[in-house]
Amino acid sequence: MKSKKRIAVIDYDRCNYGKCGNYLCEKLCPVNRTSKECIKHNKGEKPEISEELCIGCEICQNRCPFEAISIVNINFDLGEPVHSFGQNNFRLHGLPLPKEKSVVGLVGRNGIGKTTSLKILSGEIIPNFGGEKLPKEKIIEYYKGKEAQKFFKKLYSGLGFSVAVKPQNIGAIRAKGKVIDLLKKIADEESVRKVAKELKITEILERGADNLSGGEFQKIAIAATCLKRADLYFFDEPTSFLDIRERLRVSEVIRNLATRADVVVIEHDLILLDYLSDSVYLMYGKPGVYGFISQIKTTREGINAYLEGYSKEENYRFRGHQINFFGHGGEEKKKSGEKLVSWPNIEKKLGNFHLRVSENSVKKNEVIGILGPNGIGKTTFMRILAGEIKPDNTELATRIKISYKPQYITYAGEKLVEELFEVKDFEKLRGELLRPLELEYLLEKKAKNLSGGELQRLSIALCLSKEADIYLLDEPSAYLDVEQRLNVAKVIKGQMDVKNRSALIIDHDLTFIDYLSDKLIVFTGEPSANGNAEGPFSMRTGMNKLLSYLGVTVRRDKDTKRPRINKVGSVLDREQKEKDEYYYD
Repeated sequence: MKSKKRIAVIDYDRCNYGKCGNYLCEKLCPVNRTSKECIKHNKGEKPEISEELCIGCEICQNRCPFEAISIVNINFDLGEPVHSFGQNNFRLHGLPLPKEKSVVGLVGRNGIGKTTSLKILSGEIIPNFGGEKLPKEKIIEYYKGKEAQKFFKKLYSGLGFSVAVKPQNIGAIRAKGKVIDLLKKIADEESVRKVAKELKITEILERGADNLSGGEFQKIAIAATCLKRADLYFFDEPTSFLDIRERLRVSEVIRNLATRADVVVIEHDLILLDYLSDSVYLMYGKPGVYGFISQIKTTREGINAYLEGYSKEENYRFRGHQINFFGHGGEEKKKSGEKLVSWPNIEKKLGNFHLRVSENSVKKNEVIGILGPNGIGKTTFMRILAGEIKPDNTELATRIKISYKPQYITYAGEKLVEELFEVKDFEKLRGELLRPLELEYLLEKKAKNLSGGELQRLSIALCLSKEADIYLLDEPSAYLDVEQRLNVAKVIKGQMDVKNRSALIIDHDLTFIDYLSDKLIVFTGEPSANGNAEGPFSMRTGMNKLLSYLGVTVRRDKDTKRPRINKVGSVLDREQKEKDEYYYD
């Protein structure tokens, strides 16, 4: 093993050398005090850190008031980076490779290099190996004698090897015109209609692309990618904005591609990644600082290793704790039994849509997951409980205070993040919400400038920071990576225990809902036509109801206890359906 190496990265978006005390990091650096220039700057420019001179004391990192500096001491040989974005910037070590006629998944945190990997493999980024830009011939030569050399020879040859990419940020696609006309630019009408039927988007082919919802546009982006005749397909977060039923449908379409081409998928929904992939690469490191790619693993082995936080092949622990799942079984958790809110039978018509909700109640200190397809009335039910919409058939006599996080989040004002919180004890807020949700470094940023994931975590914190009897959170896992999702689940559960209050959570990530919930409310029916809400049920009863409606079965992994979808028609799938046990502990 090589000697310890240090990585020094500065987030120049956070760095404010004028407000920190005029290059505070330089003044504090003990190496600088020996007349060496470990941290230096040119006049009027931001500082730079020499990794060769850095002794890893972390004083500059710990004392930087803007948390702009990251010093990481590495205990194993990373090797030189495949790509670096410059001195004191993010670098990627290692590279995942596609497998012939197979779906390869990438699992890891946001900011760890997954999208960068896809851009290298698709030819959008030419790897620089930590130095200057190189010609393509040098890239091929660098990998001489390795499997990667064959891949880059095909990629850079220009001899018919083609790549198709479904990008992560579909909002950046500025498509105008009728959907069918846009798709016919890629393939003939027969092919367009075949893929449209598979993805259930036939009814929106005549609509304008700029009038689609996020979920509809996601499916159009997937259709456009599938219609391209390519040797290698990349799908970056293909299930965002999609409900459970649509996620399963998209998974089948992507898997079918692997019968004729290679496929690489980035996905944060673990139950879908498990269902989709034949093998996975783990990506670990420190978000925004460096990413390292493990050896390829079987899907089960890789996801279990990720949850354990330890990669056996590299003998490296990349997280200090395991992520544990526990089977709920048939028994409900013991709660106080005191009712917090109840409602009668509810009916509500909105245009051609008719919602019916069965009479029920929520007890104190319960976290209740709400599951069902999009367009089935889940958000309408939330808004009725929140008092934003009145039922048609009754009056809700609730005298409870509600804190509500909506599905879609925007902040258009000029306020800083810290100015949005209306609390007396800010230090308590910092310990209970800001630190666990990784929001401390955002306090002096304008809320309108935050990324999707930052906005999501802020909205969750704002919702939970308010005094209320019941907390309603609509799709809190959107834009978050695997660890952030499970961390949010812990925070929500912890807050309900501390406050002795309850939460209702709408989400489409079954792993997240399974990890978080005590009970379930299940919505069935026909999207955009009618919705029927029943529950709260016990986890087993609720999951059985939902999964039988979807026609899929779920078992638990014998080691991690995480939920796993059975392949349709497999022995386990058939056995569970015969027993009417769609959710098996």
